[in-house]
Amino acid sequence: MSLEDDLLKQRLERVREIEALGYRAYGRRFEFTHTIPEILEAYGSKTAEEITPEARVRVAGRMMTVRLMGKAGFAHLQQGGERLQIYVKKDAVGERDFQLFKMLDIGDIIGVEGYLFRTRTGELSVHAEKLEFLSKTLLSMPEKWHGLEDVEIRYRQRYLDLIANPEARKVFVARARIIASLRRQLEARGFLEVETPMMQPLYGGAVARPFITHHNALDIDLYLRIAPELYLKRLVVGGLERVYEINRNFRNEGLSTQHNPEFTMLEFYQAYTDYRGLMDFSEALLGQVARDATGSAEVEYGSERLNFGAFQRFTMREAVIRFWEGDGRPSVEEVADPEWLRRHSDKLSAGQALADIFERQVERKLIQPTIIYDYPVETSPLSKNKPDNPAFVERFEIYAAGMEIGNAYTELNDPQEQRRRFEMQLALRDRGDEEAHQMDEDYVRALAYGMPPTAGEGIGIDRLTMILTGSRSIRDVILFPLLRPEGPIDLVRTIRELDEEGKPA
Repeated sequence: MSLEDDLLKQRLERVREIEALGYRAYGRRFEFTHTIPEILEAYGSKTAEEITPEARVRVAGRMMTVRLMGKAGFAHLQQGGERLQIYVKKDAVGERDFQLFKMLDIGDIIGVEGYLFRTRTGELSVHAEKLEFLSKTLLSMPEKWHGLEDVEIRYRQRYLDLIANPEARKVFVARARIIASLRRQLEARGFLEVETPMMQPLYGGAVARPFITHHNALDIDLYLRIAPELYLKRLVVGGLERVYEINRNFRNEGLSTQHNPEFTMLEFYQAYTDYRGLMDFSEALLGQVARDATGSAEVEYGSERLNFGAFQRFTMREAVIRFWEGDGRPSVEEVADPEWLRRHSDKLSAGQALADIFERQVERKLIQPTIIYDYPVETSPLSKNKPDNPAFVERFEIYAAGMEIGNAYTELNDPQEQRRRFEMQLALRDRGDEEAHQMDEDYVRALAYGMPPTAGEGIGIDRLTMILTGSRSIRDVILFPLLRPEGPIDLVRTIRELDEEGKPA
């Protein structure tokens, strides 16, 4: 028998012992008066004289440490990311509850009734008068001093990561604050939250490969959405002039520290503005998000200190010139020259070549929050042309820590030009570009009913959370990231076999 099976056998036997004392091994509702964080907030700064004897509490939590000393003992309960010490004395809780206390394992969940006091060392504690057993743990917790360090286990067993590593919990609390801040700010500006289909007969709104599924009743293939854009703009046509969706998107692409096939985006659209209006709005929006999530517009990311209160702005051409690598920084005239661009890229058109050079030379160097604007038309099939230079469109992207975190543009609302753009994308698809946009005839029809001048934006929640929490991988900010399937666990079979083995004949 392995060490793990031996431990499991001991824990199963402990279940029977606890039940023999008259407790439920997996208890029921527990009426608590406080959570542990509430106790620490209300009484953490009070002296022993200010606490005793009025502060009676009923509190529950997971036992993370235990120390027995004859007829008394100490333990720490964990709840809500915080820990509180309990003191259990046989004379105070009685024989039965003290026998239960001696049977407890690290990880068990219990309820405690008693009063608050400070120990001789000054630690805020609960002097227990009654214990209730709420749930038994059958598997061992990670080693208490080092937490859970195995990255594979942390991602695969996120529940264990959250128990063992307080920093993991803080990341997801910050993520919730980020989303709440975005929602609050948008609604304060009159935006309406909506929902659009996740399964779509045509995928669009971005350049990406989709996941494909099949609807049996209709006998049609459907696509998991790669973006909600075309549906949200249909709503603008319908008169919902400020809309947003915090949405899940799915792109059939590789895994990396910055990519997960399932990810979360904020996407919003505002009528009667343009991309420059959204630049100003985005700077204010993200600056406030940083303050709401971290307490400051300045955040640490690795060795860098990023300031979300002061954005840089460059056109794509300006950025290529400013961040050019190697000798011979190009001139304004060279970056505008199609022949020069093609000499430095293998892409088919001048616009694609400029975007390719930007991606290779510039993106990773955009550490401070930066807006890059004015993109080639070939890379932006849904954006409105610049009136003074139709080879470019009114589009910008937001970068920080070398990552793109946002994409926005003045929306193309001319149905004839939109049809031509879709046809341009179809031509790219015919030449082998599998990610080129499809033709969406209903969307063209919607535009034919008239869409007001509009600008829209998408912000990646996962990458934004990475930056604001100092996380180095997107898997650190997604509760359950996609992983390769693991081998057989066989835990159910093992529990069944050991349980049967331990039952009386």
